[in-house]
Formats: sequence, C-alpha cells, structure tokens
Amino acid sequence: MARSSFRHRRRRFSPLRLFTRLVLLACGAWSAGFLIYLGAVFTSTPPNPLPPADGIVALTGGDDRISEALALLAAHEAPLMLISGAGQGTNLGDFTQDDQSAATRYASAITVGHMATTTHDNGVETAAWAKAHNMHSLIIVTADYHMPRALLEIHKALPDMRLIPDPVRPPAMRDRLTWPTLRLLAAEYSKYLVVRAGLGSLFSDSASGNY
Repeated sequence: MARSSFRHRRRRFSPLRLFTRLVLLACGAWSAGFLIYLGAVFTSTPPNPLPPADGIVALTGGDDRISEALALLAAHEAPLMLISGAGQGTNLGDFTQDDQSAATRYASAITVGHMATTTHDNGVETAAWAKAHNMHSLIIVTADYHMPRALLEIHKALPDMRLIPDPVRPPAMRDRLTWPTLRLLAAEYSKYLVVRAGLGSLFSDSASGNY
C-alpha cells in the first residue's frame, strides 16, 4: 500500500517540473541555433564572381558598407544604387568622406533613402525603390552578422526578387570576439528569430546594428 502511494506521488503532474523542462529545451534549441548562426556568419562570403544585378542596396550602419557598395557600382556590377536608412537631412556626402571621387562620379546613379529606421523599414524602402525601377535582382550590402535578418525582411517585401548577399565584416569582428560583440551577435540572432516568427514589424531596432 505504501509503495503504491509512493509511485502515485512520483507520477503526479508537476507544473514547475514541466516549466523547467520546457525552459531547458528552449535554451538548448536557442543555443544550438546560435552556434549554427555564428558558423554561417563567420564563413559567409559573396559569390565569386557576382552575378549580374539590376541594383545595389547598401544598408546604413557602418562606413565599410557604403564603401563596398560604391566599389561595386564603380565596377559596374549594377547600374543603380540605393543607400537605405539614411537619416533625415543627410546626403550622399555624409556617408562617403573617403570615397568622394566615386560618389561624385556616380551621384546620378545613387539614391539616398531617408524613410527606413529599422530593418523592417529597410525592406519596405528597398521594395519601393526596386519596383519604381522595375528591378528583378539586387545585390545586398550590409554587415555579415546582420545579413540573415536583412535578407529575410527584404525577401518578405520582395518575394520574387533575386537577392545576392555581399556581406561586410565589421572592424570589431575582425579580431578575437569580445563579450560586447558576443552580446551583439546574440541579440541579432534573437531578432532574426523574431522576424522568422513573423513579428519583425512589432519592435523597433537600429536599422543595422552598432557596427
């Protein structure tokens, strides 16, 4: 009788135990996904050679992104370029202090977009520009850690567009990883999961991170 009662107590449903197991399972799944994300980020490279494209889109957030996009424009990888996420009152010269000659030479081919303040907005702004020019393929230039979420947002806004990633490695990620950088990567991966869940438009973020 006592043994039967003991087994009954062991089998009794425990909400706390279930919650703990679910939390551990979620943490394990997040950690495994984060490792896969890190592997994808640190091994990402643009296609070589880049396929022909109708336009180049540079997402603001780091000078290297604009420089890379201008180099692609100068190399005639695409005829037009959009800088998405420029603040109100900014102009082309504010992003290209080290590339004045290229910016001046190709200014007529460059559009500075002022609407986007989040990555979700980058997708909307890019879609409006690409549709206005009847484009079918775009080279996307942003930081390598930001590329997965940027591609996802732009693809949602332009589901039939061919997107060609050209990731840029931020200076802070070219040496050994620091705790601040790891925290940034963890936050970016979490934001990517939110977008994958279809909730990207419900929160505000820096359009392209801190680097």
